[in-house]
Amino acid sequence: MAEYYTPREIVEQLDKYIIGQDKAKRAVAIALRNRYRRSKLDPKLRDEITPKNIILMGPTGVGKTEIARRLARLVNAPFIKVEATKYTEVGYVGRDVESMVRDLVEEAIRMVKNQKMEMVKERAAQAAENRILDILLPPKRKRAQNPLGMLFPVDQPTAEEHEEADDSMAHTRERLREKLRSGALEDSSIEIEVEDSTFASFGFIPGMGNEEVLIQIQDVFGNLFPKRRKKKKTTVREARRIFEQEEAQKLIDMDEVVEEAIQAVEQHGIIFIDEIDKIAGRETGAGPDVSREGVQRDILPIVEGTTVMTKYGPVKTDHILFIAAGAFHVSKVSDLIPELQGRFPIRVELEALTKEDFKRILTQTENAIIKQQIALLKVEGVDLEFTEDAIDEIADIAYIMNQTSENIGARRLYTVVEKLMEDISFNADSLAGQKVVIDREYVRNRLQDIVKQNDLHKFIL
Repeated sequence: MAEYYTPREIVEQLDKYIIGQDKAKRAVAIALRNRYRRSKLDPKLRDEITPKNIILMGPTGVGKTEIARRLARLVNAPFIKVEATKYTEVGYVGRDVESMVRDLVEEAIRMVKNQKMEMVKERAAQAAENRILDILLPPKRKRAQNPLGMLFPVDQPTAEEHEEADDSMAHTRERLREKLRSGALEDSSIEIEVEDSTFASFGFIPGMGNEEVLIQIQDVFGNLFPKRRKKKKTTVREARRIFEQEEAQKLIDMDEVVEEAIQAVEQHGIIFIDEIDKIAGRETGAGPDVSREGVQRDILPIVEGTTVMTKYGPVKTDHILFIAAGAFHVSKVSDLIPELQGRFPIRVELEALTKEDFKRILTQTENAIIKQQIALLKVEGVDLEFTEDAIDEIADIAYIMNQTSENIGARRLYTVVEKLMEDISFNADSLAGQKVVIDREYVRNRLQDIVKQNDLHKFIL
């Protein structure tokens, strides 16, 4: 869990997926570690220490968004990534900026709920197994008492017969349980009763401009009526999954989940705001960008610290860490309103990628493009191999394309590699069982049009 990682260990984790950008990695690692340090302080001092928000600047395709994606998997804290361009100023149709905090609360509830469900997993599995057994072998119903039994006596089973029947039923049930645990009945079909989650939608209400309002209205109306049940035919495997979820839901206390989630959001929440440069710039007074500065003004109190109302209760944003990122190739950080600039004291500029960086991205990262292509073709039975000089050539071509046209960073490698692999991927079924070696000569032949004619219109994303 990232909160127990040292800054050096956080950087090592990020190094597995992101090449270079050491300054950005260090800034993020220190910010995350400071969250942990703050949690260990005296409560009085803890409240005085606010997070130092970060703004990442750099051209597209150098790793800003990738840092956010990898952080989301590293941190054991509520984390969401949002696009600044999705929000509009209050009064315009669209999402208001407070919805990012509501989304963070939903993510925290999902996270805490999953942790709680994991804790009761064994009990839920046992209860689910018993429910499946009840369907496969329904328990014997007691015979109804005849109110006129005293006047018209009938033969009743003796106590010994009752006991024998119960023993036989218990024996059969245990044999079924053994089969169930061994997996012998996994593909058998059974009919189960599940909760009917369908609910008539109101559709779009013109003028509201906020889908969250519609969701809340549906929640209110959905809770007014009793839950409906419906029968469903499925396999034992699927029934076990459904029943385990239902039983786990019964075992956890949702009030406790909500309380812990809100506490986690207020003390450890992280919001990554991408594309913040798209809302920078001075107002022109008209046109589609008329609300850009208004969005900045709306974001300001949330970053500074305010209370946002959610359907789970009020949430304070004073100690939520905000990390913003943008290319800033048209606008500059100074184009943001001064008050918002002041709320992001740490600024880190990411560097453009070099040819050497491209080589490392192709081969060294955990999700390297070359490794992906080799794995994909292995499915078809093709043994694919890239020579060292081929990798040099791919990196060289991608770098030249970025220099001579629009610089789209590491995304250029996907364009080049997909073009290079086009024929092999198309004919992979006929190459099954063969070894295909891609060398510099093959790369130059396949990509000669790009190199010679500089025909880039197909490859600029």
